[in-house]
Amino acid sequence: MTGLNVRMGVLLSGSGRTLQNFIDLGKEGLLKARVVKVVSSRRDAFGLERARQNGIPAAIVRRRDFATTEEFSNAVTAELHAEDVALVAMAGFLSLYRVPECYAGRVMNVHPALLPSFGGEGFYGDKVHQAVLDYGCKVSGCTVHFADNSYDHGPIIVQKAVPVEETDDVHALAARVFEKEKEAYPEAINLFAEGRLVIRGRRVEIRPAQEG
Repeated sequence: MTGLNVRMGVLLSGSGRTLQNFIDLGKEGLLKARVVKVVSSRRDAFGLERARQNGIPAAIVRRRDFATTEEFSNAVTAELHAEDVALVAMAGFLSLYRVPECYAGRVMNVHPALLPSFGGEGFYGDKVHQAVLDYGCKVSGCTVHFADNSYDHGPIIVQKAVPVEETDDVHALAARVFEKEKEAYPEAINLFAEGRLVIRGRRVEIRPAQEG
């Protein structure tokens, strides 16, 4: 399930900036995973166009088309299985995806704050950054974690911090945090591909790199 060219699926609902980062890093040989499937919860997500431009199979699975979260999640899983996906990267996926047993410890998410602060249902996108500013935080950042069946709850893999400047508005802070997301998410994926992540309860142990 791990290796140096892990088959990865990306779940998104919006512009696909994170997907584009994965694609660009893959072309540069800096990502030890290959995006082989994109699943969007919205028909108008620009991430679908990014997938099309790069020849990546894509599917639309909308929550509203299913009676239950379980049925929706099963449909998403079926799309991932169609491309033999080994790792799932959530990238602004705004619907709850219930992680099936077959993907336990193989679904990651990135959150634009330092969890457990400013996380949970309803905290996404600019809402997170506005909450950070309203609280008067001096530091923010991003968190990459393994996803479980609660919003922003699974064990943390990588966190990176950024300062909150006195002159920041939502857009300035969001831009600074996203630059760190572009570093942190690939780092977590590469650690997975190298077989260096071990989940122990709420902690993720990072094994030393093997020499040679």
